[in-house]
Amino acid sequence: MAEAVRGELLGPLRVLREGRELPLGPPRQRAVLAVLLVQEGRPITFGSLVDAVWGDSPPAQVRNLVQKYVSGIRRALGAEAGPRWTGSGYVLTGVAMDDLAERRELLARAAHARGAGELAHAEEWAARAEALWRGEFAEGLAGPLLAAERRRWAEKRLLILEARMEGLVERGRYQECVHELMRQVAAHPLRERLVWLLMLALYRGGRSADALLTYEETRVRMARELGCDPGPELRALHQRVLRQDPALSPGSTLVS
Repeated sequence: MAEAVRGELLGPLRVLREGRELPLGPPRQRAVLAVLLVQEGRPITFGSLVDAVWGDSPPAQVRNLVQKYVSGIRRALGAEAGPRWTGSGYVLTGVAMDDLAERRELLARAAHARGAGELAHAEEWAARAEALWRGEFAEGLAGPLLAAERRRWAEKRLLILEARMEGLVERGRYQECVHELMRQVAAHPLRERLVWLLMLALYRGGRSADALLTYEETRVRMARELGCDPGPELRALHQRVLRQDPALSPGSTLVS
């Protein structure tokens, strides 16, 4: 979407005017702006803003600091955008999380295509949504609210990734997704759905020994770090790989 002022939070905070990145001031001022962006047009009270940025230990002069940062944001964004005080709190106008809005639209198209059985188009839209990420959500900015949002978006991003990888496995593109699944399992070794998908992709790609090795490595890690065995779905897949279950053959419907 083409707008005079564009906000982005799928990575380090950026605000662009006609493609030119604006200087947004010191880290805490940027954190205030990011918190206001996260509200998506909803007002946030002074107290909630302080809690979101500083948590339980705000500085003694926090009211002066908030006013200073709000003024700095207004100067950075220009006359057409910035925080405005209403009777119920601060509202950010003239700029929004445009990259997030684009991501939502692309994922909606992906979901529609998947529902229609158009798996190639679903993968295309989902991949375009993933390409909008430039790093972690609001990367580098501190504050309780942004830390919580960062964790929440990391989880949502993984769920979308798992759906994409499942779509590739369903379409028989095993080699294409194995590398990405290996990378993700290395980063999230205790996430069993990723391990499950990697094992299935390896098995269907003719690498049953690697699928079994992947399971064993996960089992040992879980025992060492969590003191437990893999969950029932992963154990069931392991048994099916061991007995060369015909239902795991390429073209079969994925059932975890």
